[in-house]
Amino acid sequence: MSRTSRLVLVTMVAVVTFSCAGKQTFRVPPRVDLKQHEMVGLIEFSSSTGGELGPLVTRRFTEMARRDQGMVRIVALGSEADVAGMSPKALQALGREHGVQTILTGKLTISKVRPDIRIGAGLRSGSLSARVDAALAVQLIETSTGASIWSTSARATQSVGHISVFKGGDFVFDADDPERAYGGLVDILVGQATQDFRVTWERR
Repeated sequence: MSRTSRLVLVTMVAVVTFSCAGKQTFRVPPRVDLKQHEMVGLIEFSSSTGGELGPLVTRRFTEMARRDQGMVRIVALGSEADVAGMSPKALQALGREHGVQTILTGKLTISKVRPDIRIGAGLRSGSLSARVDAALAVQLIETSTGASIWSTSARATQSVGHISVFKGGDFVFDADDPERAYGGLVDILVGQATQDFRVTWERR
């Protein structure tokens, strides 16, 4: 390296160091403060695949959403079927019955299943998995009016195992342990969908 090149490199390092030295890291509170809603109702998230995936996503979302929120009171209201739908009258009745001003609800949609079949040497072994496209839509609804006051959506594509194939090409995710089968996919979706509830950091 020539003397001129070394001088340019040293100058660049000095400029970067100087510009970073004056910056500090600041804590940015969550955009959505659940404590302001006093007590939040939670309707179990629905899933297009049925089974245990809806309850799993609901639990993971709740855990992540309240992680940076402190002591937040959340009351489980059951599934949409349990609460007689999401009509304005049903929401008002839920608000009065459970003393909640807002309700969290969500829907997980699994689509575009692309099977991945791998056969071992000698056709003696193999594995079956699939890549799936998934979307999670969540909203916070005001019980007095039925209006959505906050909403978000998340999308992810992930490889998922533990599936069965039936005649006609239908695929069923039938793992005995949903967390083991879907955990990675659920974590990605929930991580995106709960950003407004979590603390962030920025340099200024």
